[in-house]
Amino acid sequence: MASSSMSSSGSWSAKDNKAFERALAIYDKDTPDRWHNVAKAVGGKTAEEVKRHYDLLVEDLKHIESGRVPFPNYRKTEDSDQGKRLKNLKLQ
Repeated sequence: MASSSMSSSGSWSAKDNKAFERALAIYDKDTPDRWHNVAKAVGGKTAEEVKRHYDLLVEDLKHIESGRVPFPNYRKTEDSDQGKRLKNLKLQ
């Protein structure tokens, strides 16, 4: 999967992935030198590495959308009731 892919400069940390997501939101497919800009925003990655990371992400999404990735089997607990969770939620 994309989140655990390895690159020549190491693995992608949660911080790297967050910077990658933000950069994708800023530099869309029509941006000149998109992958260079994304790599610069992430830091420590090349344009080729961020493009490969993107390609893996797209591949993962295709698997999810095609139903080839099963839904997790989450345990239900007493606290899973949405009403109980919302009752304790404080909005500012």
